[in-house]
Amino acid sequence: MLAALTAERHVLLEGPPGTGKSTLLRAVASELGVGFEFVEGNAELTPARLVGHFDPARVITDGYSPDVFVDGPLVSALRDGSLLYVEEINRVPEETLNVLVTVMSEGEIHVPRLGHVAASSGFRMVAAMNPFDAVGTARISGAIYDRVCRLALSYQQADEEAEIVRRAVGSQPVDPAWLAGVVEVVRRTRTHPDLRVGSSVRGAIDTALVASSLAALRESTPTDPVVGLDAAMVALSGRVRLREGSSRSAEEIVTELWNAVFAASRGDGEGKAMAPAGADNDRRAVHSPM
Repeated sequence: MLAALTAERHVLLEGPPGTGKSTLLRAVASELGVGFEFVEGNAELTPARLVGHFDPARVITDGYSPDVFVDGPLVSALRDGSLLYVEEINRVPEETLNVLVTVMSEGEIHVPRLGHVAASSGFRMVAAMNPFDAVGTARISGAIYDRVCRLALSYQQADEEAEIVRRAVGSQPVDPAWLAGVVEVVRRTRTHPDLRVGSSVRGAIDTALVASSLAALRESTPTDPVVGLDAAMVALSGRVRLREGSSRSAEEIVTELWNAVFAASRGDGEGKAMAPAGADNDRRAVHSPM
């Protein structure tokens, strides 16, 4: 990443959510000592929102003068020689992507009634994208790929994810073995046969934080089996995506994974973590005959 940006190349970061794309870029920008313009990629990102616009109220009184133009993130990055970070570029409309292609090719942009805005030294675009098959994404054109250096990111190793979670929980006391178990549960969601999408490390962070708060409310500890499982339900059930046609619920799968990991960590098959209140009723409702 540092080498590509130092060589004044544009970069595409490709990987699933929660693999640290934004974190990586912010750290690199800080290391390089350059500015940082953030753009959230979505279907509403029009060329005008990316480039900028003339203030309508001032145009009436002052006309189309340069000082009436309100810079968008692209023009700001060009003028300042900053990094332009486009998040989720494969959600951006094609007409907006065409603007970026022109800038990457020519190093400048022509804005009607404003003129040419040339890139100052240091300007580079860094785009991030989730895998193509994620909901709401589209394939980006070969013109984009031809103008960037691609860096593929995947999930971290288990010990690295555990360290990420440990740092995120800060000064709160957390049993390292329990934390490693939480990370293992999250990692197993990514390979479970009934899940199309698993959780990122953010799910482990939220499980640890919610368990700590829930334990305080119940005058218990995060390592209590019921407390931990309830926290995992809250943190993970909305993050995972079931495969089409699966008859199971997200809550059932989270319970299965939690019990499998923490029963194994105790070295026995007894005393598995209890399901949260109502879970058994929900499970019977799912499987009971009509």
